[in-house]
Amino acid sequence: MAFDRLIENIVKMQNPTVAGLDPKLDYVPESIKTKCFEKYGKTLEGAAAALFEFNKALIDALYDIVPAVKPQAAYYEMYGWQGVKALCDTIAYAKSKGMFVITDGKRNDIGTTMEAYATAHLGHTDVAGESIDAFGADALTVNGYLGTDGIKPLAKICDSDDKGIFVLVKTSNPSSGELQDMKLETNESVYEHMGKMCEGWGEDLMGKHGYSAVGAVVGATYPEQLGEMRAKLPHTFFLVPGYGAQGGGADDVKNAFDENGLGAIINSSRGIMCAWKKQGLTEDDFAVAARKEAERMRDEIVGCIGKIKLG
Repeated sequence: MAFDRLIENIVKMQNPTVAGLDPKLDYVPESIKTKCFEKYGKTLEGAAAALFEFNKALIDALYDIVPAVKPQAAYYEMYGWQGVKALCDTIAYAKSKGMFVITDGKRNDIGTTMEAYATAHLGHTDVAGESIDAFGADALTVNGYLGTDGIKPLAKICDSDDKGIFVLVKTSNPSSGELQDMKLETNESVYEHMGKMCEGWGEDLMGKHGYSAVGAVVGATYPEQLGEMRAKLPHTFFLVPGYGAQGGGADDVKNAFDENGLGAIINSSRGIMCAWKKQGLTEDDFAVAARKEAERMRDEIVGCIGKIKLG
């Protein structure tokens, strides 16, 4: 299963983190923007080219120490089809460097429409008998609140194409509790029930390292719930947002991991992309700063959880 590959990279690098690639144009150095605008004009194409150049430099700085990247689709879609091409190019470039790619798209639908989403992001699109990867990510974030009808098409692709999904369970945003913390008649919270459903959806998609292809998004900003979910969902791999810019630290995420230091990957986006600002460097040193921050984040987390090993 896909998360076996991710787990093996995490163990090899001793680094359970993922770099979020959510590139606002404001984050891109003027030198890159000037070059791209001179070539394409101040257009959607010029903006998209700048995003891709920025991402390439970050990937080049990180690929040998960080096992995965997580591009957030919205930051590319806002630049039209040109931005979507930059997303495709970013995914392909990261994979060429051996990185595991999680597209953060939070897709949500049922039936044939969800089949289309699954095929687009994770599977192979049939074009007159030719099988072509449209996006080619290794995993996709999804919203499970349409129930099993929305997850079945994804699970099918996960099985046939060796891919994974991360289902929103307990998210890091401040208002998540308005719905996710509500109690059901069973006295479970909504997020607890969603987590239980993830365990069920993944039963037939189990990997060799004990985690299924159906993962969960559980935020670092709710460390108590994060620990509860780890205990209740022993076969569900966690994607943990909320570290760094959103306020979460190593002590907040340590309970996401099992006794071997596995079971979760911790995301940092702005903290890595914009690290040069905190380090007192110039914007042209963004890639050097990103690597330093990725190393600092790795060392902080591994310092809390210990050596990561296969069970």
